[in-house]
Parts: sequence; structure tokens; C-alpha cells
Amino acid sequence: MSEMQDYKSSLTDVSSRKFETFSYLPEMDAAQIRKQVEYIVSRGWNPAIEHTEPENAFDHYWYMWKLPMFGETDVDRILAEAEACHKAHPNNHVRLVGYDNFKQSQGAAMVIFRGPIKV
Repeated sequence: MSEMQDYKSSLTDVSSRKFETFSYLPEMDAAQIRKQVEYIVSRGWNPAIEHTEPENAFDHYWYMWKLPMFGETDVDRILAEAEACHKAHPNNHVRLVGYDNFKQSQGAAMVIFRGPIKV
């Protein structure tokens, strides 16, 4: 059995903080983010965009960017909304959420834009 790796993440070290599953992997490029949006759409999940200040990402609710995109299947439109949120809030983290309305939970959630970290 291989050794489990401990990711040094703490509340006191802002630059070490991890968000959602994909933050433990290298940052996704535009093509990889697109594939995640395609997956969310293929599952029939409702995409939503959220954002928050990096320093509040752990102890506050994230702000919703507009309403969830109920029934939206146009990947380009979803990506355009994520870009618009990032452009409007360049200092915030922006995450993409896929809501599974059958299980009434998040089926996917990932930070797709990171705001600058203030140490």
C-alpha cells in the first residue's frame, strides 16, 4: 500500500487553503473546465456560479452570481456567466456548482477562478 500524502492546509496559512475536490490537483485549464461543465450538463444538473473573497471562503456563505441556470444546456453560455462573474469580481474566488435536483444536493463544486491571496 502506498503512503497517504498529508496536504498542509490550515486556516492560519491563507495560501495553503484547499477548496473542493479539484484544488488538490494542478489548476485546470480552459479545456478542462469546459469538460467539467459538459459533465454537469450531461448529468442534467443545474449549473450555478458563486463567488466570495478569498479570506472569507471558509467561514461565510458564498455569494450567488445571479440565479442558478435551471435547465441550461449551452456550455458556452455557462462559461460566459462564469467569465462575467470573474470579470465583475476579479479579486474573488469563483466556483462552479452543479446542483443535482433529484438528490437535492451538489453533484459537483469546483473553484474555477482564484482571487489573489492576501497574506
